[in-house]
Amino acid sequence: QVKLGESGGGLVQAGGSLRLSCAMPRTIFNINRMGWYRQAPGKQRELVAITTGDGAADYGDSVKGRFTISTDMVQMSVNLQMNSLKPEDTAVYFCNVKLGAAGGYRGYWGPGTQVTVSS
Repeated sequence: QVKLGESGGGLVQAGGSLRLSCAMPRTIFNINRMGWYRQAPGKQRELVAITTGDGAADYGDSVKGRFTISTDMVQMSVNLQMNSLKPEDTAVYFCNVKLGAAGGYRGYWGPGTQVTVSS
């Protein structure tokens, strides 16, 4: 079992910034990719940002230019810097890690952290 722990969510005014962090266990290996997803009420979970940890990253269209994903493999964390926040960014944000496993890959999710952006 791989337990992930998100932190850094909260309430912020539109135009403000937040930094989310996801702590990963030090015992994991064969990391294929790490990322952030979000789910707003009544909507499907959607990609926010993913990275393979080597500098390459991909972002959802709605956050490009405003959000930045980064990793710290010494602290074993994957972070999401969110700038110029908008009310439509309000959602529960989930950390996701995909590990290589026998026969393929396996993904793990954190419990999520709430981000609320007021107008």
